Amino acid sequence: MSQPLVKKDDDRDDDAEYSPFMGIEKGAVLQEARVFNDPQLDARRCSQVITKLLYLLNQGESFTKVEATEVFFSVTKLFQSRDLGLRRMVYLIIKELSPSADEVIIVTSSLMKDMNSKTDMYRANAIRVLCRITDGTLLTQIERYLKQAIVDKNPVVASAALVSGIHLLQTNPEIVKRWSNEVQEAVQSRAALVQFHALALLHQIRQNDRLAVSKLVTSLTRGTVRSPLAQCLLIRYTSQVIRESGNNTQSGDRPFYDYLESCLRHKSEMVIFEAAKAITELNGVTTRELTPAITVLQLFLSSSKPVLRFAAVRTLNKVAMAHPMAVTNCNIDMESLISDQNRSIATLAITTLLKTGNESSVDRLMKQITNFMSDIADEFKIVVVEAIRSLCLKFPLKYRSLMNFLSNILREEGGFDYKKAIVDSIVILIRDIPDAKESGLLHLCEFIEDCEFTYLSTQILHFLGVEGPKTSDPSKYIRYIYNRVHLENATVRASAVSTLAKFGAAVDGLKPRIFVLLRRCLFDNDDEVRDRATLYLNTLGGDGSVVETDKDVKDFLFGSFEIPLVNLETSLKNYEPSEEAFDISLVPKEVKSLPLAEKKTQGKKPTGLGAPPSGPSSTADAYERLLLSIPEFTNFGKLFKSSAPVELTEAETEYAVNVVKHIFDRHVVFQYNCTNTIPEQLLEDVIVIVDASEAEEFSEVFAKPLRALPYDSPGQTFVAFEKPEGLPTAGKFSNTLKFIVKEVDPTTGEADDDGVEDEYQLEDLEVVAADYILKVGVSNFRNAWESMGPDSERVDEYGLGPRESLVEAVNTVINLLGMQPCEGTEVVPPNSRSHTCLMSGVFIGNVKVLVRLSFGLDGPKDVAMKLSVRSDDEAVSDAIHEIVASG
Repeated sequence: MSQPLVKKDDDRDDDAEYSPFMGIEKGAVLQEARVFNDPQLDARRCSQVITKLLYLLNQGESFTKVEATEVFFSVTKLFQSRDLGLRRMVYLIIKELSPSADEVIIVTSSLMKDMNSKTDMYRANAIRVLCRITDGTLLTQIERYLKQAIVDKNPVVASAALVSGIHLLQTNPEIVKRWSNEVQEAVQSRAALVQFHALALLHQIRQNDRLAVSKLVTSLTRGTVRSPLAQCLLIRYTSQVIRESGNNTQSGDRPFYDYLESCLRHKSEMVIFEAAKAITELNGVTTRELTPAITVLQLFLSSSKPVLRFAAVRTLNKVAMAHPMAVTNCNIDMESLISDQNRSIATLAITTLLKTGNESSVDRLMKQITNFMSDIADEFKIVVVEAIRSLCLKFPLKYRSLMNFLSNILREEGGFDYKKAIVDSIVILIRDIPDAKESGLLHLCEFIEDCEFTYLSTQILHFLGVEGPKTSDPSKYIRYIYNRVHLENATVRASAVSTLAKFGAAVDGLKPRIFVLLRRCLFDNDDEVRDRATLYLNTLGGDGSVVETDKDVKDFLFGSFEIPLVNLETSLKNYEPSEEAFDISLVPKEVKSLPLAEKKTQGKKPTGLGAPPSGPSSTADAYERLLLSIPEFTNFGKLFKSSAPVELTEAETEYAVNVVKHIFDRHVVFQYNCTNTIPEQLLEDVIVIVDASEAEEFSEVFAKPLRALPYDSPGQTFVAFEKPEGLPTAGKFSNTLKFIVKEVDPTTGEADDDGVEDEYQLEDLEVVAADYILKVGVSNFRNAWESMGPDSERVDEYGLGPRESLVEAVNTVINLLGMQPCEGTEVVPPNSRSHTCLMSGVFIGNVKVLVRLSFGLDGPKDVAMKLSVRSDDEAVSDAIHEIVASG
């Protein structure tokens, strides 16, 4: 406001934003703050200065203790002004300055006076400020006033007291719990916001008492809640009670279901949708229960409001995964959404139709999707591709049209993830639909002619070597394979050589031709290519040597490699050259510890090219197979991420234990890898007792003990926890290893019959926000950033405080978020005072996230940071900011 008006030059961008705070400096504003001490206060001028101070504070500007104290004392003099606008600014600046306990005393009397003022605006704001800056001692003094404010006739005052109670519950729960009677009375208020805030506070007070929550829901579902916002809260609490009660019978007799169904007839759209969503998410929901919810969602599909259309189609998309037939009545309405201007709505409509459509509608859907695909981003295209794959497996007779569609989009422009999703889909269709094999393999061969991704080329060649020889005319693939030897990089050429050898071993009629081609590869300029050609010529007998049996050759080329690579590497390092050759049969096959693979296969489940039927198994595959072998974990859904092993014991201790955190959407499984290092002991009934008292949102659902743990033979025990769905819930866990120890006779190796119960204290384990984010890079950050658009962008600035260097600040934030730095931006140039770091990843729920971090030195050591986040889901963008703010 104090800045002079600036006339725009003709050559300036008309869309440029001009801020009234442009060029503001802290020193100048602090000088201006002397206006607070003037005998004749200028309310307008004082408000302008406070606005500038608030702007600086919210931009991350740090005030020294002396500066903050001087401003605070000057501001307190403004209480003598009766200007309403200035008084509101005073409340704001006091909250932001967060005065110390000594300074709070100075304004307490003024704030308490305002809290009992006849001006409602004073009262509401004074309550907010007092509860923000007060401690437990002062809170007891003003508790009486707060209880009166909760039941005040003015809704603004009552809401201010209730919201303050929600915040105070985190720091002074015992005091707030004494307000239950007043809060219960406020729940009956006719004011919508008061009822909403009162219900939220009352539930938080009782949330640890399941019986009290159930009674609260029972009393309120009888029709005393009028506020739509409070009604939405009550629906959520009702769903929670239904989940915890589990009283669902085959006849559909479910507690509170009638209440949820009655909410479908509410006049507020948000209440209707919340009730429909709650019904669709009920455990074991029946078709009869779903029908009324599906009906109202169908009406929302034709709404003029985009948010209602999006909410309805997204909910129906989830329902279609488990109950596709229940959604078929909505197909006609969803077909009209394919041309919706909102691409998110159109994508969800397409994928839902693909899940619910019948065989006769496939061709019509394919025509509509063809025009639709060019208008959406790769992330949406991947969702469509996966839906098409499921549809083809559902209607295998339609494989030709669906395979042709996949082949056509494979030739179009697209990133690695998108192309890999298509290739994986074709591979799965080839494996599961025998008639699709030959056409599918030809489509893959045509694709590698122009494929720019080395990983995809090598994986296609590997798959071709397994499936190609099984076709009616294997010779037609040889040309495509041998072309890779001439036209590709060394990695792809080496893979092509191995594929040629597999054709030679599997098809006798092709051996002479394969020998000729392999001999040509002996003159390649790459060592790996030449070594492979030499090896395979020797194995197949192409160099005139005596070969092994046909079975041995095929086992060598096609057999699975069952030895963990970590164990093989360790054995090779320990091998000392001697006359005795290295014997691979002596390498242990059990998995001792499973370190996280540095490069994950793009977070996909082990199907398609991510997990070929033969060849070395990846760590991610090994983890997933291990978990799927335990029946109790099979219903946890798709494994999202497995952490690196975390050591829970010191080196050289009696027992070595590390833990791997397996993250699912609604569960976390701790895999404790245990090793007994004492030869004279046998451990039995080994289990880890986990104390989750510092992880309140986690509840233990299953523990799998280890029957026996002999000396130097690693084993695993598991503990599974349930957590809120799709949220980055953090917590700290204490661990105690419990077991029965039996003495072992060193001469006979037999253990005593009787054992002694014992326990061993382990280190604490933490689940942090970074555990819910996969490190997944992008090839072109700028394109990926722009493709997401600014709608889901969230920007804020943070003060990181004193740091040793800019490098330390950058590394701290990278480790906090656990995302993948892009384009080498994790490296800070020497002597830099500012730096930009780009990161990407996938948030739990498979939501892609991009982050742009701008760091700058503010003074000698203080570091300020601007955080910009874009994602496919606005809630995820907000969650990233919450992680940084709380970290």
